[in-house]
Amino acid sequence: MAKYDFLNVIDEKSRMLDGLADYIWEHPELNYREYKSSAALIGALEAEGFEVTTNLDNMETAFLGSFGSGRPVIGILGEFDALAGLQQEAGLTEKNGDGSPGHGCGHHLLGVGSLAAAIAVKKYLEDNPGKGTVIYYGCPAEEGGSAKAFMARDGIFDGLDAAFCWHPANGLSAQNSRNLANCKVLFKFDGVASHAALTPQLGRSALDAVELMNVGANYLREHVPSDVRFHYAVTDPGGAAPGVVQAHAEVLYLIRAPKNETVADVYERICNIAKGAALMTGTKETHVFLKAVSSFMPNQVLVRTLHEAMTELPYPKPSAEDIRFYKELSKGPLADMPNVDPENPIHYEPKPLEDLILRFGSTDVSDVSRVCPTAQVTGATYAAGTPGHTWLRVTQGKTDWAHASTRHVGKILALATVKLFEDPAKLEAAKAEYKSSIGEKGFVSPIPADVKPSAD
Repeated sequence: MAKYDFLNVIDEKSRMLDGLADYIWEHPELNYREYKSSAALIGALEAEGFEVTTNLDNMETAFLGSFGSGRPVIGILGEFDALAGLQQEAGLTEKNGDGSPGHGCGHHLLGVGSLAAAIAVKKYLEDNPGKGTVIYYGCPAEEGGSAKAFMARDGIFDGLDAAFCWHPANGLSAQNSRNLANCKVLFKFDGVASHAALTPQLGRSALDAVELMNVGANYLREHVPSDVRFHYAVTDPGGAAPGVVQAHAEVLYLIRAPKNETVADVYERICNIAKGAALMTGTKETHVFLKAVSSFMPNQVLVRTLHEAMTELPYPKPSAEDIRFYKELSKGPLADMPNVDPENPIHYEPKPLEDLILRFGSTDVSDVSRVCPTAQVTGATYAAGTPGHTWLRVTQGKTDWAHASTRHVGKILALATVKLFEDPAKLEAAKAEYKSSIGEKGFVSPIPADVKPSAD
């Protein structure tokens, strides 16, 4: 392990890293409002000697920390936003919360694990000056705002030779998967209010338009490819009085598909359905394009590099106390979940490298993958079977095991980065694969140039 001595700095700084993760967990913040979390990470970068740039891409909570000189330039992506509507208490085996924001996707760990990697790479570069540059990217609003997609559109990642990321999960693996592209659109209908009993003929119901639009969209499901998904939520039903014709109503749509072009096609068709609903009800329809992300394009050279690093490093093991807690969860609230494992709840051993598959979630890391070679790893921070975006992840977010696994992933990302510094041929192969995959047209952002990030 002597040649990997630069990784020891992560263990040396474990108290700082664990404390930082806990601080972010204790201050869950939503889209583009992660003021305390970003400030804490910025402070850590400055204390570690990184050159920090804030207000990145005119986003108050986006930033970067750079160290080194020259090429190659490797980016390590960090996140720190929370989710709405979750309980916020650690160590629970049954739900007991008020629906406040919480870290149900583990981004308090994600940002800190990536920071650990950047610190270790900095140590390597201090010992090997001139080998290249590492940049930690503090990326807000992954959950609903897709900040990295806006940053990619605006050229923030253009100078990178490669990028690495990770995500807290139920197992340790190099992610060899594509994800769905998506776009989010708010449809608004305006009609005419009226007394629903005395003068119904004068009313033009915006809520009727929303309901007719949703019916039309559901009929569309039969006539799109089977891997297309679209979901909607009525965000404004127009009031609570049934005796009044609703003059305004809104519905939010999220459209997903494996290809950007398919998302664009389905979006156009749903827009036509909205126009038809407006015609049927005598209302006026407008819509606001909120955000979009591309489909993920994993770089096979980098995926193998992450897996290689993962299998070279000895992995930590959970304590008896953590295993007891995870077993209690597995036999209690997790009992009916797929893949739960009550006897061996922590799957900490590295998974074999999988063949390329399609997963039906979405991530704004995808747009970084369209700018430069990109790959991700997942960490075994939660009990097997723990569903994402739930209080069950929030409650596991401060265990000793979550911290240990986060630091371990930091070592994997750091080692993979150093492998690129030390093996130029590996990086050139990754870049050649990227150029072949992206094609002559290059990266075309799915977000129109006039659309701005929104906390709403």
